[in-house]
Amino acid sequence: MALRITVIGTGYLGATHAAAMAELGFEVLGLDVVPEKIEMLSAGKVPMYEPGLEEMLRKHVAGIEGSTGRLRFTTSWEEIGAFGDVHFVCVNTPQKHGEYACDMSYVDSAFESLAPRLTRPALVVGKSTVPVGSAARLAARLAELAPAGTDVELAWNPEFLREGFAVNDTLHPDRIVVGVESERAEKLLREVYAGPVGEGSPFVVTDFPTAELVKTSANSFLATKISFINAMAEVCEAADGDVVKLAEALGHDERIGKKFLRAGVGFGGGCLPKDIRAFMARAGELGADQALTFLREVDSINMRRRGHMVELAREAVGGGSFLGTRVAVLGATFKPDSDDVRDSPALNVAGQIHLQGGQVTVFDPKGMDNARRLFPTLGYADTALDAVRGADVVLHLTEWREFRELDVVALGEVAARRTVLDGRNALDPLVWREAGWTYRAMGRPTA
Repeated sequence: MALRITVIGTGYLGATHAAAMAELGFEVLGLDVVPEKIEMLSAGKVPMYEPGLEEMLRKHVAGIEGSTGRLRFTTSWEEIGAFGDVHFVCVNTPQKHGEYACDMSYVDSAFESLAPRLTRPALVVGKSTVPVGSAARLAARLAELAPAGTDVELAWNPEFLREGFAVNDTLHPDRIVVGVESERAEKLLREVYAGPVGEGSPFVVTDFPTAELVKTSANSFLATKISFINAMAEVCEAADGDVVKLAEALGHDERIGKKFLRAGVGFGGGCLPKDIRAFMARAGELGADQALTFLREVDSINMRRRGHMVELAREAVGGGSFLGTRVAVLGATFKPDSDDVRDSPALNVAGQIHLQGGQVTVFDPKGMDNARRLFPTLGYADTALDAVRGADVVLHLTEWREFRELDVVALGEVAARRTVLDGRNALDPLVWREAGWTYRAMGRPTA
């Protein structure tokens, strides 16, 4: 009989995973404790912007005309327990308030609710990013609470989704990592991922701790690479070098590679910052804190970039106060092809300038509603042109493709002063300078 899959938690990760499992041919039941989310998903709508996700969801949600009907959603734990052979736990693990450590309350709550409903053989698969050691603790809790006892097993299968590419990353992953304690668990997960594995995705089998460490290690490495090139940008500014050319030269070394070597205002979002902080906190609990002290500097370099952009903007408007100045900010999301504004460097910079008296107007192709909710006191424009109208300085802070394709002559006609600060090193300096703009970017010569 074909495996039936449940997905617990229908946020960014869960909604994508549920739709992708249906796309792979499985009968899927998704659960969330927020009824509004379930209503929305059941109507074929997603609560976030992710290219291709809503189309894939509508293709499979039961009750939508022309759909396969393989995907349904519920708020009932009893229904989930009765339905599923494999249960994927995809709930959020945010940073604890006032601490670096990870908040495990949502994961713990999901296991406490699911386990008592498991009355027959099942595999529970954790996908959430958790501190190393969590899987062993949760496996013991499952054994304690599940009526089916040892017929219920745990596996850990970290997610590696990139916002903006989540659909592709789920259906065609660059690797599948499974932490298991039995051949049965491995066999079930090979069955779940038979499609991607058949296409050539590597299937890496590990123990629990290694599987838990993969995601935090990967994010720590990427964060380090970003902060490294941003540190080099600071040196380039001091030495009058060009960090873009430096990155190009470094990137040709195949041991280093070109990706994540673009200097700018640094990383943000719901994963990298909180994951490296949680990793440091967990290392400290394990007595291995010295191993990760370098991540404090990685975090520090990253946060310093935001303050540096504020200072560049202050210089651009005369070097004194922001009072009485108009600042246009292009970008609100932490990265392009997403509507996610969590820990967004763009909004952080906009907020700092606003607090210092600047009149800030923001435009973003997809993140406006979320930005307004988070920073209601900032100004918002319907187009990039409207944001730039009357501005003394323009800040490019999220590298949306449409910002690279702007009509810079038309922008120059409405700006009070033609000064642009490229916080992502993604615009073409020649194009802007030829249109009469003063172009400045982090880590690059001024002319």
